[in-house]
Amino acid sequence: MDVTNESTQGNFILLGFSDRPHLERILFVVILIAYLLTLVGNTTIILVSRLDPHLHTPMYFFLTHLSFLDLSFTTSSIPQLLYNLNGYDKTISYTGCAIQLFLFLGLGGVECLLLAVMAYDRFVAVCKPLHYMAIMNPQLCLGLVSLAWGCGVANSLIMSPMTLWLPRCGYQKVDHFLCEMPALIRMACVNTAAVEGIAFILAIGIVPSPLVFILISYGYIVRAVLRIQSSSGRHKVFNTCGSHLTVVSLFYGNIIYMYMQPGASSSKDQGKFLTLFYNIVTPLLNPLIYTLRNKEVKGALRRLTLVNFSLRKKL
Repeated sequence: MDVTNESTQGNFILLGFSDRPHLERILFVVILIAYLLTLVGNTTIILVSRLDPHLHTPMYFFLTHLSFLDLSFTTSSIPQLLYNLNGYDKTISYTGCAIQLFLFLGLGGVECLLLAVMAYDRFVAVCKPLHYMAIMNPQLCLGLVSLAWGCGVANSLIMSPMTLWLPRCGYQKVDHFLCEMPALIRMACVNTAAVEGIAFILAIGIVPSPLVFILISYGYIVRAVLRIQSSSGRHKVFNTCGSHLTVVSLFYGNIIYMYMQPGASSSKDQGKFLTLFYNIVTPLLNPLIYTLRNKEVKGALRRLTLVNFSLRKKL
């Protein structure tokens, strides 16, 4: 069935790789497995952080929010993507597209800002260890997380309607897997310079500004680490900060590669695969990074496993 000839009033058609059904079948299996592992991994992080008293610290409070963000981010688009990959129906309703775009922009923005908040937490922990709990008190932690959520949602509330209200002159085919802002802007039949300009200005506060803050924070952290005399102390700091820095590198590296490439030098297929990486691989790897590199999380998992085993034995 040729999906490019199918059009439903008020619906969008997500083309994806509809011209290569064999590739879509492979992607369906890979994405389904990755999505299930993402659900398990991030849910485990949330449960362990909440159930183990040893992890009731600011760092794991932020990590819980990061895992919740990853769960929400993938769930906002992957079920629809799997549905489209598994059959001939590639449509998504206008309302569904609007919700997907709003969540994609909002949650992506929140994650950019939350990673900056987590960098500040690591900065205080390493550079001001004696005052850490006084500075990172529950009120400040909640305030920082609320600020990240508020700014991310506000950005999406501005950009989503502006993108969706662009005239498309009846054109309904989105050359992508999901309702992503650049793909929807390309569908417009009017000059989009004003919308792109506003998007660029707003993006400065959401993407490069937090990244600059993270880099400055880690500059101070590296300077503080070099002053530590004990090799075990340095190793502990590197283990603690290494996980966060790895996640930052994955997240921002993909975003910068996606959006800093000149249009002529990157193919549309490359953009689609990068979006899949951003939407699937990063949320999948985050729990693995934090569990494999973090002795506290691994210890908490062991303690919870032993408690669960002891309870079953008694029963």
